[in-house]
Amino acid sequence: MDNFQTVLRFFMNQKATIGYSFMALLTIGGERVFSMVSFQCPCNHDQNFAYGLTFLLGPAAVLLVLGLFFSSRLWRLYTGCCLNPMKLCPRGNCFSCFRVFMSIFTGACVAPIMWLCVALLNGTFYECAVSGLNDNLVVELFCKNKTMKCREELAQVPCDRSKLSNNERMELLLMFRAQSQILGWCIIIIAATLGLLGTCCTNCRSKVSYLQLTFWKRYVEKEKERFDTFAMEYATKLAERNLQSFFENKDPETFPFPNHKAWEEISALYTFSRSEQYYSTLQRYVERTDRDFTPEKRPVMDLEHGIEMS
Repeated sequence: MDNFQTVLRFFMNQKATIGYSFMALLTIGGERVFSMVSFQCPCNHDQNFAYGLTFLLGPAAVLLVLGLFFSSRLWRLYTGCCLNPMKLCPRGNCFSCFRVFMSIFTGACVAPIMWLCVALLNGTFYECAVSGLNDNLVVELFCKNKTMKCREELAQVPCDRSKLSNNERMELLLMFRAQSQILGWCIIIIAATLGLLGTCCTNCRSKVSYLQLTFWKRYVEKEKERFDTFAMEYATKLAERNLQSFFENKDPETFPFPNHKAWEEISALYTFSRSEQYYSTLQRYVERTDRDFTPEKRPVMDLEHGIEMS
């Protein structure tokens, strides 16, 4: 049993690494499926560039949008800011909002960057896109010291319909693939370097020690886990109480519920302060001495969620 707990604890500590590894495997698999099943380069000057670039950048853009869409941190930051813009700048600190948004955006960029790297290292999409360029500089680069037929047949090179000799065609394909892989490795190196520099800068400017920062991260994770569990249990009890009151035709029992102001306060963007030993907005709220314990009689929701506004 102790060995199982040790293994489980190891995987829990490495869940970020495991998650990124799983994301990389999915990206590689998705790129291979796109390349073999759906990608068919048209092999003409008018469509090659747009077609290849669409397959190269289109999935990356979709992954970026999905990464932002499924980010709970983004919605916690953004929800309600149109009605109350000051939510983005708690205590007048707008830089913290910008820093959090950049952190969210950086996290959402992981999957798109993985896609670009895998697609460029494979080279299929890049070959199709570059072969359709009509720019003289590009054509001169690929067809230097070659016959005029190279210029005419450049767009046909990714396909087997080219009239060039096999040696010329393979030479161009290897040139395309080499450039694609160089770009892919450049993106990997730049992303890794920026990630290292960003982590070093963040840790260097940290207001707390490494161990306290580690504790802070663990606390935030546990608070979120327990909040989800507690919210589920509390919502179940509230639903049972309401249904019981409805079907038994009697007044509902008193049910304590946080008021709207309390929800707003614990949902605000948290900024660490050395003068306050708090690790989240929830802890800061519950340890306040001037808390408002007035219960919310009716939930405040808008019509989009199917509940009448109070």
